[in-house]
Formats: sequence, C-alpha cells, structure tokens
Amino acid sequence: MIGVRVTVPLACWRKGAAREFLETEELPPPATAYGMLLSLVGEEDRFRHRGCRVTTGLFEKEGISTVVRTTWRIKDMKLPQGVGENAKPDFQQLVIHSDLLVLCDSSEEQARPTLESRVVRALREPSSVVRFGGLSLGESTHLVNDLWLIDNGATLHATAQVFLTSKIGDVTLPVWVDHVGSARTRYGVGSLEPLSQLPAADRLPRIDNVPT
Repeated sequence: MIGVRVTVPLACWRKGAAREFLETEELPPPATAYGMLLSLVGEEDRFRHRGCRVTTGLFEKEGISTVVRTTWRIKDMKLPQGVGENAKPDFQQLVIHSDLLVLCDSSEEQARPTLESRVVRALREPSSVVRFGGLSLGESTHLVNDLWLIDNGATLHATAQVFLTSKIGDVTLPVWVDHVGSARTRYGVGSLEPLSQLPAADRLPRIDNVPT
C-alpha cells in the first residue's frame, strides 16, 4: 500500500443527487481519487486497474464557500447558448485549500504493472510518464497543487480522517461512476476514522463496476 498527500486549493466533489444547489462531499470519493491516479500515471483506460483499492482521507477540515455561477442549457433552440432560457443560475459549494490523503493498494489487482507501482514511478521519475492536461481532483478546473509520496508502513505526518469500509457506516461514496444513466454506479459504505498510520488493505473500498 502507498499513500499520497495531495493539496488542492479549490475543489467541489459534487454529491450525486445535487442539482441547482451543487453540494460537495466532505472529501473526494474513491472513484474521484482513482481517476486522479489514472491521470497522474497517464492511463486513459479506466478499466485497466479495476480491482485495486483506493480511498481518501482528510488531514484538516477546511472551510466551504458557496458561489453562484451561470450554467448553459438548451431550452429554446431559437436562442443562442447562454441567452435567455438557455442560461440559469446555479449555486455551488467549494472546498477551500484541501489537505488530503489518497491511499492505493494493488494486492488484488490483476494488471501488471500495477497502479500502485506506476504511481510510485510517476512520482519518483516524472520523465517516465506520458500524459496530457492538468492534474485535477474533481472538475478539470480543480487542479492539484502538490503531491508527496508516503511509503508503506510509514507514520502519517498528522492524524487523518480516512474513509474506511464497514458493514454499518454513516458515509456512502461512489467507487465507480456510470456517466450514462448511472445504472452501474457502485458505492462503498463506511465511516471516517482517525488514523495516524496506514490502515489494513481490506478496509479500503475496491474499485470495480460489479456489485460487491
């Protein structure tokens, strides 16, 4: 297992049912963190490392701001985009200056090289990675500022509230997102637990598009 400390100045991890008021989760869902790791190593096929385990933690609870933005839509084909009925205001929550922990374990993964090993190489040998675009955690404008590698067995620099699976939990986050119809979106149930060391691998949500 490896950990990566990530800082993001501005982000929104939109709740699945949020519409006109775009509420944010307290921390990025495992599916979002998995997407960031794929982007980090330059992997375009999100099925490539299916079966690995990924979760996130929060080192410090940050402030949340609410902003209003204009969203374009198509309600009247006779009007240009963003004009009249084709624009509407939306409120969005933004998490300010996030200091996060992303954990990845590939002990159950079939692909070789594993995502875990590719992340380590990407951070130690950046020139070995071919990728494009900015590295974001959430929307494309929510860019990552810094990343640090935390090796297996290491003590965390501070206690983090980490999302870990449990049969009875009070937090539900997506581990796989179906962007068309949401029929195959999968969720992990767990709770936020304070940790100062890396947890057991089986407590991390498994990234997969089949029911567990």
